[in-house]
Amino acid sequence: MIVDLRQVTKTYNGQVQALRGVDLAVEDGELLAIAGPSGSGKSTLLHLIGTLDRPTTGTVRIAGHDIAELSDRELSALRGRILGFVFQQFHLAPGVSALDNVADGLLYTGTPLRTRRERAAAALERVGLGHRLGHRPHQLSGGEQQRVAVARAVVGDPPLLLADEPTGNLDSAAGTEVLGILRDLHTGGTTIAIITHDMEIAEWCPRQVRVRDGRITADSGHGRTPPAEFVKGAVR
Repeated sequence: MIVDLRQVTKTYNGQVQALRGVDLAVEDGELLAIAGPSGSGKSTLLHLIGTLDRPTTGTVRIAGHDIAELSDRELSALRGRILGFVFQQFHLAPGVSALDNVADGLLYTGTPLRTRRERAAAALERVGLGHRLGHRPHQLSGGEQQRVAVARAVVGDPPLLLADEPTGNLDSAAGTEVLGILRDLHTGGTTIAIITHDMEIAEWCPRQVRVRDGRITADSGHGRTPPAEFVKGAVR
């Protein structure tokens, strides 16, 4: 089990309850959506699963590690080994090639530059951008920039990928391309959790976890990879 949350609460400023007794288990190899409206608590769940924050009460285990028991340095090391992140904003360094934007995803691993670039080129090839290695962000479309961001997230082969509104800044065609890439990564063995308010995106995933007012209100359970033809209609 790669994600295991038990009776998790999160309170901000001593009074704002973002999560209220959440239980969530994610098995290796799942593709799920964590869906809900603004203010539902889904972003707080992302921060906890991504080890970017700690629970107020309850237990969060990622790949068997209780994050409350780890130091900040140990959490950073865990993120580097286990997690990849894709956000709505691309967060690419301007003026830097796609190759080096992706290679920077390995910057703190101690990997030599030449090896980082070789792995970055392979990751970009994986997302269909092997012909754009030298292009800078301003020379790429929105969909291509998000694909660079996906390549950067998976260049270290993390077993768990968290995608926060990954199609939010894209038109329907580019969004469909990004979902297709996520489906292919999942088929290759990566566990993927997509955080979204878009129910069409959520319903594309084999498992949907619905969040409202800090609680999980519905969970469809485990499921299979969505068929390729379903991807085409997932983003409109």
